[in-house]
Amino acid sequence: MAGWTPPVDSTSSPVPDSAVTGGAAPDSAVPDSAAADRDVPDTELIARHVAGDRSAFEELVRRHRDRLWAVALRTLGDREEAADALQDALISAFRSAHTFQGRSAVTTWLHRIVVNACLDRARRAATRRTTPLEDDRQGADALLGTDEAADAPVVRSELRRELALALAALPPEQRSALVLVDMQGYPVAEAADMLGVPTGTVKSRCARGRARLLPMVKHLRSTPDEPTEAVSRETPARVPRETAPPADAPGRDTRSRSGRRNLPDGGTVPGRSTNLPTGDDVTAGGGAAPA
Repeated sequence: MAGWTPPVDSTSSPVPDSAVTGGAAPDSAVPDSAAADRDVPDTELIARHVAGDRSAFEELVRRHRDRLWAVALRTLGDREEAADALQDALISAFRSAHTFQGRSAVTTWLHRIVVNACLDRARRAATRRTTPLEDDRQGADALLGTDEAADAPVVRSELRRELALALAALPPEQRSALVLVDMQGYPVAEAADMLGVPTGTVKSRCARGRARLLPMVKHLRSTPDEPTEAVSRETPARVPRETAPPADAPGRDTRSRSGRRNLPDGGTVPGRSTNLPTGDDVTAGGGAAPA
């Protein structure tokens, strides 16, 4: 595994194009072994991958790519950076799968790798301004809550844009905690496992992040008849999840401006989306998930 090199030509991918872009492949295009893998537990897929079964890792990526992409995109706020971070994380997971000891769920292990890759990039880019994603509909709404004054789509879009700017201004550690807990809806304990820190640290980061956000976004929830409300300090209920990057995202040359390579399963990470993805369902403006 340590000597594995990702293919540089997307045509070498053993995964159908529709799987790379997040669409459902026709039954005739899905190998029997791949279809059978869909009923296999994550831990067994890890074991099979370590034993040399290439399709096992492909299935693992297929299962979790949407949530992983959502976390990367929201944590970094930049599509190119998020795509590269997810690429790096999946390659790292591919190569280090033999170190997985089963002390946490496979999805937690994968999230931890993705979050670490994102934080590394965020720290390196701390002095470089990024353009925040302005159409994080469900993620922004989870933080903004219901506001009758923002029913108009144009108004709501502007609120999301302002929230994205505010979120991008947070320190990476606070932002990642808020992304997992307040936007992705993970319990604090699960987020702590993903971040590799105590639950108290997650609570502290969330509290500090909300406190820093408050002066920047409190005006977003005011109405003509009511005083300005603070962003809720309670953890919002889990929000419905969207899928990851769009189908019309570049299935392009696999060498992007940052030299992005193919994923371990042979597909490329589409790094373009107008929506911040969050998981299982496609919502307006969303797109296909990276394979």
